[in-house]
Amino acid sequence: MKFGTSGLRGLAVELEGQAARQYTTAFLRHLDLTEKGGTKRVFLGHDFRPSSRAILKDCAVAIKHAGLDAVDCGALPTPALALHALAKGGAAIMITGSHIPADRNGLKFYSPNGEIGKADEKRIVDCLDRENIPGHEVLPINEADQASERYFERFASFLTENALTGRRIGVFEHSTVARDFLGRVLRHFGAETVSMGRIDGFVPVDTEAFGDAVFSPIAGWIREYGLDAVVSADGDGDRPLMVDEAGQFIRGDVLGLLAARHLQAQSVVTPVTSNSAIEALGLFELVLRTRVGSPFVVEAINGAPGSVIGFEANGGTFVGQNVVANGQALGPLVTRDAVLPILCALGECVRHNMQLSEIVASVPLKHALADRLQNVANERSDRFLMRLRDEAEAERLFASVGISRRAEIDGLQFWTGAGDMVHFRASGNAPELRCYVEAGSPEAARDLLDWGMQMAARETSK
Repeated sequence: MKFGTSGLRGLAVELEGQAARQYTTAFLRHLDLTEKGGTKRVFLGHDFRPSSRAILKDCAVAIKHAGLDAVDCGALPTPALALHALAKGGAAIMITGSHIPADRNGLKFYSPNGEIGKADEKRIVDCLDRENIPGHEVLPINEADQASERYFERFASFLTENALTGRRIGVFEHSTVARDFLGRVLRHFGAETVSMGRIDGFVPVDTEAFGDAVFSPIAGWIREYGLDAVVSADGDGDRPLMVDEAGQFIRGDVLGLLAARHLQAQSVVTPVTSNSAIEALGLFELVLRTRVGSPFVVEAINGAPGSVIGFEANGGTFVGQNVVANGQALGPLVTRDAVLPILCALGECVRHNMQLSEIVASVPLKHALADRLQNVANERSDRFLMRLRDEAEAERLFASVGISRRAEIDGLQFWTGAGDMVHFRASGNAPELRCYVEAGSPEAARDLLDWGMQMAARETSK
C-alpha cells in the first residue's frame, strides 16, 4: 500500500477491511491536526471495480467511528465527487484504482479545500495507526442524485445551445463511471450519440495505451455508424479518451492544449511528459512544467497568475482561477476532469467549423506516442533507470539513435541525434514502465516507440 501519482493504491484484498478504515482514520486525523476539517460530513464515491463498494463501506465505518457522518454519492466520476464536496464544504474520498489492474484499488483524498498534496500524503502516513477499528453496519446519507446533478449543471451552459446539432458522436462506455454522463451532456448540446462497448463487469482501460486490444473495435464503429468522433474516459472518469472521424486517437496533452486554447488561458501548468513543443506555440503568457502526478500540478496551479488551466499528458484537465466558458465564469475545480477537455475539443470544432482531425492538425506539435510495459516490478524499473543514469551505459543502449542531450526531472528523457525524444519513467500507480516519444513524423514516432519498448523489455528482463 503506497501513495502514487494520484492517491493511495494497492491490492484490493489488502486495502479492503482494516487498511481502508485505518487510512481513512489517518486522513481524518490529519485534517483535524492541520485545521483543514471544519465539517461533520465526509463524501464518498466509487468506480465500478468489484471491490469498490466493500471498501466504501469500510471508509464509512471509519468515518462513523470518528464521530462524523458519511455521505454516499454512489458511482460517479471523481471530479463530480470533488465538486459536490467542495460546494458542501466537506472532505471526500473516492474509491478508485483508475486504470490499474482490476485486482487493485485505491483511495483518493480531498480536504474541504480540494485535492490533497504530497505534504498531506506524508502527514497521513505519519498519522496512521494500525489499531483495528471495529466493524458495524453504517447506513450513509445518500446524495448520489444531488452530486451527479451538480456536475451536470457545471456544464449545462458550457457551449452555446444546440452547438453540437448535426454531429454524431460515439460513446465508448466500457466500465467507466462517466459513461451515462457523457451521453447525457452531449445530447444536451444537440449531438446524436451512439452507445457502444458497454461492459457489465469491470475492465481497466488505460486511455494512453492506444494499442490495447480493448480499443480495436473503435475504427470499425466509426465506419459503421458514420461518427464524427468517439469519446470515453478511464474507470473513474478523470482522464479523457477521444478519437477523430478518421479513427485517429488524440493524445491527452493535445486535448489539454485544446482546452487551454478554447478557454483562452493565460497560464498553463503541465508535467514534463506533455509535448515539449507547447511553449514554442506562443499561445500562453506562461507555461509551468511539473513532475508527473496531480498533486504537483495542483500545487503549481494554485500559485499561477491570471486565468489558469492545467492538464496532464493523459488529458485530465484542471480548472484554476479566473476561467470563463461561453461568457460565464467557470468556478475552479483543481482536480483532473475528462468531460471538460472533450467539450472544449468539440467546442473548437464548432468555433472554427472544422472536423476534429482538422482542429488537431491546427496545433503544430511534434508527433507523440506513449505505451507501457505491464507487470514490471518497481525494483526492475528502478534498476533499468539507474543503468540509464550511467552515461556510458546510456550511450551503449542508445547507440543506434544517438544522444544529443538528456534531462532528469521525472524519470529520464533523452533527445536523439535526430532531435527526437525518448522518455522512460516508472508508473507511480501500477507495476509498469512507461515510455513516451516525440518525433517529426507519425512514422518516426512509431518507429522510435517500437525501438524504446523493445529495448526496455529486453533490458528489464535481465
